[in-house]
Amino acid sequence: MKSKAIASLLLAAALAASAALSGCGAKSGDTVKVRIGEVTRSLFYAPQYVALSQGYFKEAGLDVELQTTAGGDKTMTALLSGGIDVALVGPETSIYVYQQGADDAVINFAQVTQTDGTFLVSRSGKELDWNDLKSSTFLGQRKGGMPQMAGEFVLKKKGIDPHKDLNLIQNIDFANITAAYASGTGDYVQLFEPQASMMEQEGKGKVVASFGVESGKLPYTAYMSKKSYISGNKDTIQKFTNALQKAQKWVQEHSAEDIADAVGSYFPNTDKSIIVSSIDRYKQQGSYAENPVIDEAEWNNLLDVMTAAGELKQRTEHKALVDNSFAEQADK
Repeated sequence: MKSKAIASLLLAAALAASAALSGCGAKSGDTVKVRIGEVTRSLFYAPQYVALSQGYFKEAGLDVELQTTAGGDKTMTALLSGGIDVALVGPETSIYVYQQGADDAVINFAQVTQTDGTFLVSRSGKELDWNDLKSSTFLGQRKGGMPQMAGEFVLKKKGIDPHKDLNLIQNIDFANITAAYASGTGDYVQLFEPQASMMEQEGKGKVVASFGVESGKLPYTAYMSKKSYISGNKDTIQKFTNALQKAQKWVQEHSAEDIADAVGSYFPNTDKSIIVSSIDRYKQQGSYAENPVIDEAEWNNLLDVMTAAGELKQRTEHKALVDNSFAEQADK
């Protein structure tokens, strides 16, 4: 789905939500219910599952209900229509909504990951020469989404025009990309973990590069909510961010094996060895943010990536869509 179509869908959802609940968290005694919609279930979001498994949200007086909303457009539609209170998704979606002139802007208040989370997997497995990608068949990600934009950003840095030098395939649903590659489609593919490690374990490909390392730091995934919800639930947002900060600190201080034990129940069909190797890759390249603060320099790098992809009407200032007050308080 192209970014313009995504933006139109999101704006329509925002207008449709005008009659929905204004956004006061549902309370039961002293516990506040918070509904989170995650864009996908991924080891890339390990701090979130640590916050749940270690009881940090519960300790903060929050009853967190987690649902996987499968895709940036669906996640933002759920947020704007009142189906969820908080979204865990790429900040580029908040920019698309803002650029469409939505009255109730979506504000990013806590960062979870600070690099791209995808890896370049090669079917041949030989040592990477970026020029080998030219004229190859490349399974990419959805146009307008951060994985594809970060991937294209890196390819252009390496002197590769993804739309001229590659046979670029972008018409496969996110959930089916791994299966398509495993069945023989494509010479290269861009995958998140644990799918990248699974391809290696099955002998169907080898990780030869990290788009996260190559594209640099940027606020890749963040918690966000409608401005109206944040304004009406500041105490809840602060408690939520405090719990996330505890989880982020826990992730920084523990091994991949310890983290795998903490989050394993959220990945019941994945071998522990794959969970460990996936988390270790993300830890080694610094993908997990050390604190929830969304840095302005990283935000500007995000805008550079979006500009290079031709998906940005105009640069959206950090202060327009980022509220670091909760993260800064939590980091103290």
